Amino acid sequence: MTVNVAMGRPVRRTAVAARRPWILVGSLLALAVVCTLVSLTIGATRIPFSDVLAALSGQRTTDGAEVVLDFQLPRVLLCWVVGIGLAVSGGVMQGVVRNPLAAPDIIGVTKGAGFAGMLLVLTLPGASVALVPLAAFAGGVVGAGLVYLFAYRRGVSPVRLALVGIAVSATFEAGIRYLLVKYPLDVNASLIWLTGSLFGRSMDTVWMALPWIAVLVPAVLVMAHRLDILGLGDDLATGLGEPVERTRRNLLLLGVALASVCVAVAGTITFVGLIAPHIARRLVGGRHVVLLSAAAMIGVLLMLLADTVGRGIAAPLEIPAGVVTAVIGGPYFLYLLVKLGK
Repeated sequence: MTVNVAMGRPVRRTAVAARRPWILVGSLLALAVVCTLVSLTIGATRIPFSDVLAALSGQRTTDGAEVVLDFQLPRVLLCWVVGIGLAVSGGVMQGVVRNPLAAPDIIGVTKGAGFAGMLLVLTLPGASVALVPLAAFAGGVVGAGLVYLFAYRRGVSPVRLALVGIAVSATFEAGIRYLLVKYPLDVNASLIWLTGSLFGRSMDTVWMALPWIAVLVPAVLVMAHRLDILGLGDDLATGLGEPVERTRRNLLLLGVALASVCVAVAGTITFVGLIAPHIARRLVGGRHVVLLSAAAMIGVLLMLLADTVGRGIAAPLEIPAGVVTAVIGGPYFLYLLVKLGK
C-alpha cells in the first residue's frame, strides 16, 4: 500500500475519506426525495400514496391526483427551488464575509429585497411579474451594501454584523409597513407574502424562478474553490494570484441574486440561509463545493419540513412556512450569538 509521506498514512485511506462527504450529500438527496413524496400526501386532507404516484405519472384519474398536480406539486417544487437558493446564498455569504452570522436575512438582503419587490408590485400594479426578481435583486444589493458599509471597522466582527443587519432590516421593515398603510386594499395578500408563504403558488411561479436558480447555482459551484482561497485570508489569497476584491464582489452578487429570487417568489422566509450552511459544515467540513451541495439539500429539507408542518399541523388552517422557519431558526440564532460571544 502506497504511503503519503507528508501525512504519514496510506493514500487509499485518504481517498476513501475524500469520498465520504459526497456519499453523505447523496444520502441527503435521497432523504429529500423521500420527504418530497411524503409531503405530497399531506394537506387539508390526506391524499393516498397511490394518487400521488398517479399524479407524478401524469394521470388525473382521481380527485387526489388533481389536488396533487394543481396545488401540492407546485409548492413542493418551490420548496426545492427556494431551499436550494437560500441555502447556497447563505453559504456564499458566510464564505465571502468569513463570518458565521452572514446570511440573507441577517445582513439585510431579505428585507431589502422584500421592500423593493413590494414597492414595485404596489406602486406599479401593471408591471410585468418577471420584473419582480430584478426589483428584489436591486433591493437586496442595497441592503447588503448598507450593512457591510456600516459594519466594516478594519474588518467585520460577527456581533457587529448581526447588530447592523438587525438595524438595516428594521429600517426596511419600517418602509414595508409604510407601504402597507399607504395601500390598504392590498394588505392581506402582502402580509401573506411577507410571512413567507407558499400558499396559492402555481407552476407559473416555479417556472419564473427555476431558470434563475438553474443558472446561478451552477455558477456558484464553479467558483466554489475561490471561496476556499478567500478563507485563507486576503494576503495569502492575493499571494496565490487571486483577485480578492473582484472575486468577493462577484460571489456576493451571486449570493444576493439567489436570495432575491427566492424572496420574489416565496416572500421573506428567514433563517434557512443561516442554518443550512452551519449544519452542512458540521457534516461535511469546510470545502465549499461539498459544503454548498450539502447545504442545498439541507435547505430543501428545512423548506419541506416548514411547508409540510405549516399546512398539516392545524389543517385546514395554514401556517406560513416563514413562521415555522422562524420558530426553528430563532433559538438557533441565539445559540450562535452566545457561542460566538464567548
